[in-house]
Amino acid sequence: MAQTSEFATKKRFAVTSAIAATALPALVFARGHAIDNVPEIPLVVANDAFSGLEKTRAAVQLLKSLGAYADVQKTIDTRKIRAGKGKRRNRRYVQHLGPLVVYDEAGPLTRAFRNIPGIELAQVSRLNLLRLAPGGHLGRFVIWTQGAFAKLDSVFGTWSRVSDQKLGYTLPRAKTFNSDLHRLINSDEIQSVLRPKQVQAKKAFRGNPLRNTGFLVKLNPYAVNQRRAEILRSAPGKRKAVNPADAKAKAAAHHKKAKIVRKQRSAFYKQLTAPVK
Repeated sequence: MAQTSEFATKKRFAVTSAIAATALPALVFARGHAIDNVPEIPLVVANDAFSGLEKTRAAVQLLKSLGAYADVQKTIDTRKIRAGKGKRRNRRYVQHLGPLVVYDEAGPLTRAFRNIPGIELAQVSRLNLLRLAPGGHLGRFVIWTQGAFAKLDSVFGTWSRVSDQKLGYTLPRAKTFNSDLHRLINSDEIQSVLRPKQVQAKKAFRGNPLRNTGFLVKLNPYAVNQRRAEILRSAPGKRKAVNPADAKAKAAAHHKKAKIVRKQRSAFYKQLTAPVK
């Protein structure tokens, strides 16, 4: 039960946040809706405008009078055939989403708006999060009826009033009303009760003397002389000049020794392969 209650609370929080985002023109513009000619956001229409609205033609005229039909036309222009096999599975066309009409009481208006491309309808007591923020993107263009907009307080409650439909639920209250945190932190009221800034002592760098030559010299200044002596000792010296006569004599001695070795090998092989008497 606790998990269910926690999930329901998070879901209501998400729905209320999505409703609040529909009242910000910047988010509605950022989502791609064409609301240049709309008089105000959120757009609340009197109930008289929806009374007796039964034909699609009349619904289109109402949208044009509100300046909201540009968003519908933009949706119609984005209609195209789906790529892939999905076009053979009863979902041949894809298009962007247009306005969302939220009403209080179902009536002829649901039949008048249902054939307009991109428009969706929702009852104020059963608002769907995926309708208010399709794809997780906040700021959908919503057209409210006057009765539906007035009923929001009874459905979700307020900061001081409990909801009539959701037991013990009130609107989530912001932790801070001023979003300028830099100004809050640097204010005299907060700075006067804070302790002074603690200056941490800088830690000494401890290097590896086997890899860091600079740190090795700090520990053993004589390491530079040792390193230099080792380099000079292991460096190859200059070759001494060779006397041509000595080189020729050395080569002749080597050939003479090799000739003797070859004779010894030949004699040993003849002795080894000689028939036994």
